[in-house]
Amino acid sequence: MSGSPAVVMRLVASAYSVAEKAGAIVSKILHSGELGIVEKTGTNDLQTLADRLAQQSICASLSRRFPKLTIIGEEELPAEEVQEELIETGQAEEILQKSCPAEYSDLKEEELVVWVDPLDGTKEYTEGLLDNVTVLIGIAYGGKAIAGVINQPFYNYQLGAGAVLGRTMWGMLGLGAFGFQLQEVLGDRRIVTTTRSHSNKLVTDCVDAMEPHEVVRVGGAGNKIIQLVEGKASAYVFASPGCKKWDTCAPEAILHAVGGKLTDIHGNPYRYDANVKHMNSAGVLATLRNHDYYVSRVPQSVLQALKTD
Repeated sequence: MSGSPAVVMRLVASAYSVAEKAGAIVSKILHSGELGIVEKTGTNDLQTLADRLAQQSICASLSRRFPKLTIIGEEELPAEEVQEELIETGQAEEILQKSCPAEYSDLKEEELVVWVDPLDGTKEYTEGLLDNVTVLIGIAYGGKAIAGVINQPFYNYQLGAGAVLGRTMWGMLGLGAFGFQLQEVLGDRRIVTTTRSHSNKLVTDCVDAMEPHEVVRVGGAGNKIIQLVEGKASAYVFASPGCKKWDTCAPEAILHAVGGKLTDIHGNPYRYDANVKHMNSAGVLATLRNHDYYVSRVPQSVLQALKTD
């Protein structure tokens, strides 16, 4: 590859290393036993010390290397000096070696928006359901999610001593996705994954309308997209507001990079410009294949209740 890597490739390479650092912070705090839990809007909307320090680490590390970047994080944190030990300066060499898709090769820092969820699945984190937990860093250009990094700090945690703990996956439109084995649900089975802790009548009505053979209730938006790309679910159906742009930007980019699709419940795409509202008000519908089938099954009552943005 001639010359230095494109800005967006350097950003993805940094985001990979930064996500790994954040995952290590999340793991270290869990093992310390001092989670520092506070309720934001209620018992299902929690924040821990891990959320706070991981976001500080991600935002400070990326803004130091890419000062013109727009970074939007989940946690509202006071402006304060970030400890030097939280800064990650590494970049994933394997990403820097890849050729940038031509359409993104000339992008400038100031044209990119990064959406950060420092700890997706906080409730599950506090309850010990550790495979649900992810660190999400999504990169958007022109309102579209174009690249994403997902770190699973506790991947393999149930395998005990000797297992390699944690993994990081990433993807980019025009390049594909890496760090996992892409698989589809076998046969014509409809396995729907949906929320574990934010259910209501609309959510269950919509899931039932898909006529699933099986329903998998797990925490974390990032975790649900992993279910799709690893063949454990065929659709992620969440007919409710609640999900935010930082929950879906990185997973959407990885899903789209392997030919899947994430939209609102009407089948309309979400936008990730810096000035959009953070809430995904019209729910989430994501699939690896057959998106139109699932959109066609959404009940009229759900469509009327969840107005598209």
